[in-house]
Amino acid sequence: MRTFLESLLAFLARAVVRRQQPLIVGITGSVGKTSAREAIRAVLDADWDVRAAPKNYNNEIGLPVAIIGGRAPGRSPWRWVALLARGKWYAAVRGLRYPEALVLEYGADHPGDLSYLLRIARPHVAVVTAVGAAHTEFFKSVDRVASEKRKLVSVLSRDDIAVLNRDDIHVWAMTERTKARVISYGTHEDADVRGIEYRVTSGAQGVRDKEQGTTGGFVLPGGMTFKIVAGGATVPVHLPGCLGAGHMHAALAAAAVGLGLGMHLVEISHALRQYQPAPGRMRIIPGIKETALLDDSYNASPLAVAVALHALEQRTVPGRAIAVLGDMLELGTLTIQEHERIGRLAAAQSLAYLICVGAASRQTAAAARAAGMPADRILEFSRAQEAGRFVQDLLAPGDVVLIKGSQGVRLERIVRELMADPLRAPALLCRQDRAWTA
Repeated sequence: MRTFLESLLAFLARAVVRRQQPLIVGITGSVGKTSAREAIRAVLDADWDVRAAPKNYNNEIGLPVAIIGGRAPGRSPWRWVALLARGKWYAAVRGLRYPEALVLEYGADHPGDLSYLLRIARPHVAVVTAVGAAHTEFFKSVDRVASEKRKLVSVLSRDDIAVLNRDDIHVWAMTERTKARVISYGTHEDADVRGIEYRVTSGAQGVRDKEQGTTGGFVLPGGMTFKIVAGGATVPVHLPGCLGAGHMHAALAAAAVGLGLGMHLVEISHALRQYQPAPGRMRIIPGIKETALLDDSYNASPLAVAVALHALEQRTVPGRAIAVLGDMLELGTLTIQEHERIGRLAAAQSLAYLICVGAASRQTAAAARAAGMPADRILEFSRAQEAGRFVQDLLAPGDVVLIKGSQGVRLERIVRELMADPLRAPALLCRQDRAWTA
């Protein structure tokens, strides 16, 4: 049951869209929505006055707030008054420095969520990133997740654009459910916008450990490069400070959006230089003892964890690989089997240590041991703080540490424990405002 304020907020957001008539780029998927949002913002910013939804503003309150502008009011009556007044003003008068384009996330935790959000704002360009086991506590199966996500492309007209991940079979099947012009992206050889030659770039170098009398240099990952191939042209892209195929796919989705809206591929390549990964999304952060942290602590689902582990495996630097994995929540009846699957996947990687945090992650640890990973390299902890203290003592120069878990496990606390400059935590880490840290 929607509250009166939520209904009023939705009404005003619809009115703002009707009055201001912005181009709307809508993004949905089980993983990668925020990275795609930030990459699309970077690309469109080259030609458009663009606003992207802040933080995780992708639900029944967040999406209308992103349309109206400002911040979520929470429980503050004064913020509610200010937000509703702003909405009424933009709904009444056209222009007023309102952005030409909006980049919005459409989240779906429960069946019917997307239908509600689409009644507020129907996109002109719809991007679907990937479909996997996320929120299956409420959807029951991946097929039902896919059914919910495809609503974003089902509402499009023939004049609209559907940007679909060619590498995901659930997403690519959505071509049959849309009237819009389809632009595909991915690494698949048939993708309209294709990524090739992905590689990890090196960052800091230096002396490993003077006390041990060694002079070999440690090498840490500095970012990633790849090439985009589209329409017979090829351009290079460099994304510093982040790692993994997830960021490449985000950039490819953004390139597809830009091309669909008439931008040139070279212009898109230049615009992607402005891309900055959102906090907690496979961001490279310098760690203590000359280490690198792959901060992917914002949230976790089986598909996202698999992508993160693969990125850690591709790091191409000589230091040890350590994975700190927390519980994947809201999986319902799939909880045990998905944690076991991640355990088997972790055991197949060249990990020096696997650190499991949370009750459900005991299944991850057990499956990794059963798959042959040495038991003394698998550690289990109940809480993030305990795991953080252990990893701190474990680290050696050159190590690369992946930290990933669902929001409820709060693994950003481990990142803060291990980062070289914790004073930068408010700017670099997720969940650092007063509501989370109090």
